[in-house]
Amino acid sequence: MTTPVRFWVDPACPWCWVTALWIREVAPERDLDITWEPISLLFKNQPDPEGTYYPVVAWSHGLLRVLESVRSAEGDAAVEPLYVEYGRRIHHDDQRHWDAAEALRAVGLDEWHAAAADDDVWDEVIRRRMDEGLALVGTDVGTPIISVRADDGREMGIFGPVITSIPEHGKALALWDATVLLTTMDELFELKRTRTSRPEPGARP
Repeated sequence: MTTPVRFWVDPACPWCWVTALWIREVAPERDLDITWEPISLLFKNQPDPEGTYYPVVAWSHGLLRVLESVRSAEGDAAVEPLYVEYGRRIHHDDQRHWDAAEALRAVGLDEWHAAAADDDVWDEVIRRRMDEGLALVGTDVGTPIISVRADDGREMGIFGPVITSIPEHGKALALWDATVLLTTMDELFELKRTRTSRPEPGARP
């Protein structure tokens, strides 16, 4: 039976990208039906407009607007290929501040969606979908957020897993099974240790 999963992303986040590559690897063997949701680090962190972080997340927020334009016209299934193309360019090719039309063209989507990057009409849906994720886990987290369904049908979410690289395949599957168990435990509050290395996403997908 297909397992519905929601996964909240901001294209700028390298940790989120590694976790996204991991869940895409395990998805076929665990029959996951993933809906890719927006979480804007611009909205979430509210950085100083004069700081160096602001231009990064402001531009990435524009990419989220484009994702929502695509979702509105093409449905949820069209979101993943575009997010993956974003990730290739940002986290493997080390490209920043390109026109979203380039990514749309690369995955065969209409380039007119690129205009959404500068259109704040999409901010309402970004906030709504983002708030649905935060309602599951609280506000003192970042991205990624993942939600699954518990045995009683409740949607339950967790921040993470935050991983530096994709584990070998057997461990990748085991990590998914553990994530589901931990996410659906009412008793679990937190597991964490200090990060000691940068994310290594591996080969370009």
